[in-house]
Order: sequence, then C-alpha cells, then structure tokens
Amino acid sequence: MRGLLIAILLSAVCANAIEAQVGERRNDLSIGVNAGMTMTQMSFEPKIKQEMNNSATFGITARYVCEKYFSSICAIQVELNYANLGWKEMIEDGSGNTYMRSLNYIQMPMLMHMGWGREERGFKFFINAGPQIGYCLGSSEEYGGGTWDPSNRPNGVTYQYGKEVDNSFDYGIAGGLGLELSTGMGHFLIEGRYYYALGDVFDNSKKGDFGRSAHQTIAVKMTYLFDLIKTKTNRK
Repeated sequence: MRGLLIAILLSAVCANAIEAQVGERRNDLSIGVNAGMTMTQMSFEPKIKQEMNNSATFGITARYVCEKYFSSICAIQVELNYANLGWKEMIEDGSGNTYMRSLNYIQMPMLMHMGWGREERGFKFFINAGPQIGYCLGSSEEYGGGTWDPSNRPNGVTYQYGKEVDNSFDYGIAGGLGLELSTGMGHFLIEGRYYYALGDVFDNSKKGDFGRSAHQTIAVKMTYLFDLIKTKTNRK
C-alpha cells in the first residue's frame, strides 16, 4: 500500500507541472511510436538465481510540452506499451534443467519529462521520471534440459513452477535518461530506462510462498514523435 501511495503522489506531481506555469508558456502536443528491447529479472524473496531475460517492447507515445522555465523544457509524457517480462533461472544443481517464465504486460508510464538543449533543429538531453502501472495479459513457462528434476534446487525454492499469477495489476516507478534530435520531420529520441516494481506478482501475505516477487527492468528504446499542435513563438 505504501508503494501505491508513492506512485499516486508522483502522478499528482506530474499533473501539477501542467498547472504551475511560471516560465514561457508552451502548448506543444506530439504523438508517435516507440520500440526497443527490455532486459528483465525478478526480485524474489527467497532468492532465485537468474540471468537477464531479453525481449522486445513497443507502443505509442504522447507528449505535451507545457512550459520552458529558464533553460529547462517541461513536459508530460504518457505511453501505452506492450512488454514481455519475466525471468530466466540459472539452475546449477547438476540436473541440466532450464526454466523461463514469460509474463506479457500492457504498461502505462506517466512521466515528467525535463529537457535541456534545442527545442527544434538540434539536440536535447532529457530525463523522464514518474509512476507506471501495468496489467498482466497472460503467462507461459518453458521447461528444458531433459528429465525435469527440481529436487536439488538451492534453498529448496520450487514454488514458482506451475504457479499462476496472483496479482495481475502491477505498479512501480520508472526513470530514464536520453537524447532527442528535433528536425523538420519530427523528433527522434533514444533512451535508457529503469523500472522498479513496487507490487508483487505472487501473493506476499503470510500464506504466500514469496515475501517479494517484483519486476526489475532495464529498457533501451527509440521513439519517433511528430507535432500535432505547436506553439507559435521564437525559440531555440
């Protein structure tokens, strides 16, 4: 519950950025598409040894620039993305087994976007930060390595095999750094982003098997935006 309150408070901060106009007013709306790669793991308690699980992500992006305050360009960015998350276990008990769980999500980051540099015809460095929510559409498991034998797993942790998702709703905090090139044809962005989930995939109550089971995701993505509405003003 505390994590959800943090996410709500960050969302409120993003909303207040639109209302609190103390710099040069902007009214720029851009939309476009994004695509990239995610590298995911799960934070488990008890721990499960893992390696990075790589997969694709893609979606749509909308950005509203509300003001320029001194050299800072202030905006709100909202996305609707599809991502394949989950984990791949490092099984080193001599069984030769392999295991991977894929979790398919629709995600909605709601980000405060701050940029420094050229607003048009040039480069801009930016930071994105804010809450993210998601919903699990489904999951699948891949077992491999011959005869399945989980009897010697470290710490005896085998609860995850065949276990259904208990909490389809996911929430957490996202943040990233990137570079944007603005041209006459639109805006081209490249970004590295980290997502830290505050909610758990599996039941974390006293009756549950895991005290924690949350996503940790690194994403590298590219975005293309084109302007729908643009403020008519002299700018650099």
